Amino acid sequence: MVSPPHEAMHRIFQHDPGLFSRVSRFLGVDIPAPVKATALPTDLTEANPVERRVDTLLRLETAGQGPYLLAVEAQGKKHPDKPASWAYYTAYLWTKYRLPTALLVVCQDHATAKWAQQPVSCGPPQLPTLTVQPLVAGPHNMPVITDPEEARADLVLASLAAITHAAEPGVDAILKALSTALRDAPEDIAKPLVEFTAQGLAKRPAKNLWRNLVAVDLSFYKSYLAEEVRAEIRAEVRSEVQAEVRNEASAESRAEDILLILEQRGLDIPEDVRSRVTHCTDPELLRRWLARAVTVPKAEEVFEDACTGSFPDPSRPPTPYGPPSPS
Repeated sequence: MVSPPHEAMHRIFQHDPGLFSRVSRFLGVDIPAPVKATALPTDLTEANPVERRVDTLLRLETAGQGPYLLAVEAQGKKHPDKPASWAYYTAYLWTKYRLPTALLVVCQDHATAKWAQQPVSCGPPQLPTLTVQPLVAGPHNMPVITDPEEARADLVLASLAAITHAAEPGVDAILKALSTALRDAPEDIAKPLVEFTAQGLAKRPAKNLWRNLVAVDLSFYKSYLAEEVRAEIRAEVRSEVQAEVRNEASAESRAEDILLILEQRGLDIPEDVRSRVTHCTDPELLRRWLARAVTVPKAEEVFEDACTGSFPDPSRPPTPYGPPSPS
């Protein structure tokens, strides 16, 4: 089963086929912008029962160099079988469509990116019949876009930057810039980018930041992600309010217990003592006062700061219920 980051890393190129030409400058090549793009079937299965499926396949047409195919693969980790699969993809596509074929691999960690960009030959060392060396986009070469204006200039590239840097320390700044830039974007533009970014972050810590940014910075924006975050916030607020109400009720009940014990013991309760007890909202402090109310000889001494020690004078026997013994 494919993961959300896997889907985000290649489907963003389906969403904006021109993104490849803009990404290429970070990869050390100059690919002209397409004037036309067509999504092609991704199933490369032959007549025999061997299934081969590329993640995203696009037919891009340029003004000066003619059409070519772009196969985009999302790679989450090293896999020894992948170079052979990539060689198959490119050879098969070249054979089927008779068009030059480019292979782009998108990664989210440095180790996988370094592994993916190594050339792999299918022939012996002295005869490298077919060599596969894909272009690789990842945290090592994708831009760290932290300026909202720069993000606003290319929202899709900024989203890809966040996806490829999902595990990097700088991702928070990228997400903040992207959310700020999306404030002015129409909903039909913002919506897919919010979702691509959320998919790309998956279960990484930055996902929570993105959820909060979507809920706050894009408060006007309606999506399952934003509504989910707002629902969680509302639930948290309700929970906090309910907890506060319970605490207040508990404090009020404990204060009543303190005063009742003092009254049942026949102790005089000055108004300032009664007021201090009833206005206290600290459950732990009330618990200590309640424990002391059972033994203190005077109501004022229920407060720990009203006597010199933490407990009443041990030379005086406690009088649990009833008036204090005459001294």
